[in-house]
Amino acid sequence: MALEFTTSCLTDGITLFRYYKSLGDRALGQLSDSQLYETLDPEMNSVAIIIKHMAGNMISRWTGFPHADGESALRNRDAEFVDPPATRAEVVQLWEDGWRCVFDALQPLTDSDLCRRVTIRGEAHSVAQAIHRQLGHYAYHVGQIVFLAKHLQHASWQSLSIPRNQSAQFNQRVARGEASQR
Repeated sequence: MALEFTTSCLTDGITLFRYYKSLGDRALGQLSDSQLYETLDPEMNSVAIIIKHMAGNMISRWTGFPHADGESALRNRDAEFVDPPATRAEVVQLWEDGWRCVFDALQPLTDSDLCRRVTIRGEAHSVAQAIHRQLGHYAYHVGQIVFLAKHLQHASWQSLSIPRNQSAQFNQRVARGEASQR
């Protein structure tokens, strides 16, 4: 993620959402179709299930934001953890639909909207609090996706940041202006 000096919480939030989406995109792109459905144990969620849950959350939280309660009456959260989408195309479609909902809700906002009152499950939040709540939630789940993808890919994994034992070389490239800092 390119670092940029800003004093805008909204700009920073949108940038971080894009960063986490990019991490997820890049991890997802390294998995085979069958790996989307693998777990490490019976209590763990597959990448496909994590994405189904994230999309359900995103659509619920951001549809009608900031006017509607962030917990849609139409959402069935428990159903998000069973019956994963049948194909990679369906998994990716859910992923893209969820993120589109996030960005469509955030783009029209300005920093003056950050102190507005919104509700999530009937609980009052400022717009800024709601953004931070969701940033934490999505970072958590993207971390799960990256962890699973890295585990499943083993030696074939392509690092999403600075590869192991390459920090010194990376720092030299940054100093020479050949690489951006992450």
